[in-house]
Amino acid sequence: MKKITLEIITSQTPLVHEIIYHELCRGEIRESSRETYHRIIGNLVSHGAEGILLGCTEIGLLVKPENSNVPLFDTTAIHARSAVEYALS
Repeated sequence: MKKITLEIITSQTPLVHEIIYHELCRGEIRESSRETYHRIIGNLVSHGAEGILLGCTEIGLLVKPENSNVPLFDTTAIHARSAVEYALS
């Protein structure tokens, strides 16, 4: 197994949680929130991020891989694939 080192860069803006809990969890998807998330991701990339972990099930409703310059890792999709692989093994 190859050892790797990761540097974690996080967004500390309260907007992330505000959009998740006050909009997405209520089924509201706003273009302004999509733009906010893209701006936050751009800021993370400008600080050295080479990939973005979408660590909440609802974030994938706003952010799509085809709209990102870096890889996005959607934890919902990752968990679903792992569950299917486990079930089929």
